[in-house]
Amino acid sequence: MARKKKSSPAENFIEVIALVPWWIGLIIGVVSYFILHGLAASPVAVVPSAQGVGGALYGTFVRALAQIGQYVVPFLCLIGAGASALGRKKRVDLLDGVAKFGDTNAFGAMSWLEFEQMVGEWFRRQGYAITEVGGAGPDGGVDLVLHKNGEKFLVQCKQWRSMKVGVGVVRELYGVMAAERVAGGFVVTSGSFTEDAKKFAHGRNVELLDGSMLIRVLRAASPAGQPSGHSEPEAVAEVQQAATRPCPVCGSNMLRRVAKRGANAGQAFLGCSSYPACKTTLPIS
Repeated sequence: MARKKKSSPAENFIEVIALVPWWIGLIIGVVSYFILHGLAASPVAVVPSAQGVGGALYGTFVRALAQIGQYVVPFLCLIGAGASALGRKKRVDLLDGVAKFGDTNAFGAMSWLEFEQMVGEWFRRQGYAITEVGGAGPDGGVDLVLHKNGEKFLVQCKQWRSMKVGVGVVRELYGVMAAERVAGGFVVTSGSFTEDAKKFAHGRNVELLDGSMLIRVLRAASPAGQPSGHSEPEAVAEVQQAATRPCPVCGSNMLRRVAKRGANAGQAFLGCSSYPACKTTLPIS
């Protein structure tokens, strides 16, 4: 097996900058320029005696590095900020594309990494701060770490197109949650869950999102997923209202949904995101 090519310090630095929002990368670049420029422009110290030669040489070395770094570091920050902006656009396009397609078949064209990125973007739109841990592969461990209102949540993603996610996966995440003492967790799949998995999650602080439910929440979170004739400002307003309105029963987010049958068919309402565990509904005011 071929060895993985080692990354250079410059590449590692760019990767770190790409992990933060692009505007933070730009700020780091500007601040680093002024700091390094100040060091590079500092006056040369006068050596009063032989004992001060070492300190003078060290100061000269620092100024030489700063002279180069004042241009190199901001340039690397600019590259990292660009990578961050492109990465965010990719995640937005993935979510909006699936929401517009409106069917679980859209997951089939994704890699496991793209699936994780799309799920992360959905959580970001729900107000969570996201850290993409990224398991070792499609069957890795915790994929996303979420933070919201001072609480921590763990997410495991499973892009299984035809298989059902079993109880072992849910039990594994629950064990990690207990070890890290987090507020809750999510298992998100493009497929479905076995009955044993659903029973294990019931009553615990683990929420299961299968493929059909994931499609619904993605459409609710994206203007591209709104039905025709529904203006974008209205759709965004309703999504924002749902995202900021907790369920009065269980505290989960309320999501915009449309009744498919019955006397209220075609009418929009707010439904609990933990459905079917919680079947609370509210009118859209």
